[in-house]
Amino acid sequence: MTAAADVARVQGPGPMSFRAFRWWLVNYRRTWRGSIFSSVLNPVLYLGAMGLGLGSLVDRHGTAHLGGLSYLAFLAPGLMAASAMQTAVGESMYPVFSAVKWQQTYQAAAATPLRPGDIYRGHLLFTTMRLGMNMVIFLAVMAAFGVVRSPWMLAGVPVAVLTGLAFAAPLDAFAVTRKRNDQSFNAIFRFGMIPLFLFSGTFFPVTQLPGWIRPLAYATPLWHGVALCRALSIGTPDLIGALGHLGYLGALAGLGLLAGHIAYRRRLYV
Repeated sequence: MTAAADVARVQGPGPMSFRAFRWWLVNYRRTWRGSIFSSVLNPVLYLGAMGLGLGSLVDRHGTAHLGGLSYLAFLAPGLMAASAMQTAVGESMYPVFSAVKWQQTYQAAAATPLRPGDIYRGHLLFTTMRLGMNMVIFLAVMAAFGVVRSPWMLAGVPVAVLTGLAFAAPLDAFAVTRKRNDQSFNAIFRFGMIPLFLFSGTFFPVTQLPGWIRPLAYATPLWHGVALCRALSIGTPDLIGALGHLGYLGALAGLGLLAGHIAYRRRLYV
């Protein structure tokens, strides 16, 4: 057994994963100011333009189909979950591809006592941190707009983080397998992320969709995050429903985690 393997065996997966996380954290020191600015600006612009601007037109025609909520109150928690998806996608695909293809920092890390699983978990830890930061900021912006109607919405932060991880874990696993180019990422954005953003209940109730397509919307992880965040926002979470949403999101994140360990091991063990 090599000295590197001895270090990894003695310290265990937790400390070794934290070492990988620290690399991402050090790297983030160069870009955190710009990311914080966008993390604040995005919810302000979305809630201002869509919630207040478009919402003023929607509210004139009644709010019965929105459960009696104003459009701003309906939209805000859904956008919080959708923002988690966007953050997860942004932290998962190109950063992983860059680390394994362009900058080859993953290969450099694999030459140290870090194992592929440690590298993968370290990146997920960083993604989790970014999700947590962005969701806390989004909740603060929601409070500034006056649409936090229940203290239950505090639980919306970990729910949104879990929603993001349901995307980040499998996308990390996919991105690390790309060897030649990043063209497949375009398909994920065009045929995955954008349709989910538009048709998973963020901007209007899924019940407004044609009946034949609703089961597809209900099967998407974003719908589960949107539905649970919205229930928490208005203070009407149902225990059985909440457990169902959390179980679905947790299962996707867990399957992605398993796939990631396999994919990272195959790519980085040479």
